[in-house]
Amino acid sequence: MAEPTNHNDAGEVAPSTVDQQAPDVAEENAPSTDEAVATDIPSANAPDPATANPDVNPNAAGEKPTTEASRPDVDTQTAVDKSAKSAKADPGPGSTEKAAAKKAGAAKAKGDDAAPAAKAKKEKAPAVEDKPFAEFVGQHYLPALKTALEKQGLQNLDLSFVNQKVQVSGLTDAPDCWQIVGRWEGGRRQFNIYFFKDDIQGQRGFSFSDTGHKASTLEPFLIDERKVTLDLLLLGAVQRLNAQKWLVRN
Repeated sequence: MAEPTNHNDAGEVAPSTVDQQAPDVAEENAPSTDEAVATDIPSANAPDPATANPDVNPNAAGEKPTTEASRPDVDTQTAVDKSAKSAKADPGPGSTEKAAAKKAGAAKAKGDDAAPAAKAKKEKAPAVEDKPFAEFVGQHYLPALKTALEKQGLQNLDLSFVNQKVQVSGLTDAPDCWQIVGRWEGGRRQFNIYFFKDDIQGQRGFSFSDTGHKASTLEPFLIDERKVTLDLLLLGAVQRLNAQKWLVRN
């Protein structure tokens, strides 16, 4: 629509508002100079700020073009790649626990294999002959000897383990030693087994007497044995008394 024509009081055509403002606007924005100067006057050729460079212009309207970085499939693949790298670099607590459990299982299996052998070795009792001398004689040899001789028919057998003089004529001045003394038939028969050292592997002797008299001879006892055991000590006593024909079966 055309702007209506203004008339003054004299009926003449008055200048328009644009004509009235033009000199002031031109004077403010176009000072007199020969050099090109930028002004605030809007240009008809200036691009619309809403459509200029929409990728970087925050005022751009509408949807932005899809870029590679914003595509969902690219973001997902990037996340998967990062997760794989992270898992490879750091196996995480689950993997560490599994490795520790596997190592512990291997150690336990190895320990279980070694346990029976160690247990069997630990449960092996020491030989009675390795016990202290007095303990071996008092707890093992003396009771076993009494049982063995009673099986051979000796009745009312009295066995004792004493430390005293050698009960043999001519040797009463010898040092005291440990002896096993056996008496029966009211003391009429007697035998002595001597241990001259507190060691069953040391020197040993044997003597016997009848009708209550003192023994006249001291004999060696099991001198041919390189290592004396409980069974050998029992066998030696039975054989010597059997040779003397003091056992019932003779």
